[in-house]
Amino acid sequence: MKITIIGAGNVGGALAQQWAKKGHDIIVGARNPESDKVKKLKEQLPNLSITDVPGGVRTGEVILVATPPQFAVELTREWGAVAGKVIIDATNAIRLKPTPYATAFHAFEDLTKGAVVKCFNTTGFENMANPEYNLPGSADASICIDMFMAGDSAEGKEVAKQLAIDAGFEDCYDFGGSDKVELLEQFALSWINLAIFQGMGRQFAFKVLHR
Repeated sequence: MKITIIGAGNVGGALAQQWAKKGHDIIVGARNPESDKVKKLKEQLPNLSITDVPGGVRTGEVILVATPPQFAVELTREWGAVAGKVIIDATNAIRLKPTPYATAFHAFEDLTKGAVVKCFNTTGFENMANPEYNLPGSADASICIDMFMAGDSAEGKEVAKQLAIDAGFEDCYDFGGSDKVELLEQFALSWINLAIFQGMGRQFAFKVLHR
């Protein structure tokens, strides 16, 4: 797939590297192609394509948004036509929101004709860079953590699940439709709470277990 990443920071950079390993074409749509973040990612991925935001959106089949959520409405004004493209919202509107919308997902869903899905927002970038954990008590056995998604687009969910697996996650569980997007952001806040406010650190993740 041709995947355009808007937001070349920690999350976008980690996923870009994982997807590039699987043979996806990665494009960064950047307002400032000469920024330190973009230059750093280019050093890590020499085959990375860099363009402006509208150019990246035109080229990519999938658009991953990993910017601060309050810029969602402004971003849609730059995109132009996105019908037929999958838009993955990896943001969390925990403190700042894209007024008048509750989340960036809802802005994208309302303002574009893309296949919008919420995904890659529920854990830290360290877990996106390496979703594999050693099993307790074993030096050579490991397990991969899980990802989660929400939204009404069946096409968007199908693509998000495949990209989650391509990024190394064991599975990508469906939280439900668009009405569950805010719940999924609260789930992300649960990880943030444990990692930061409760002092567990960032090297832990959620895993669904079945009996």
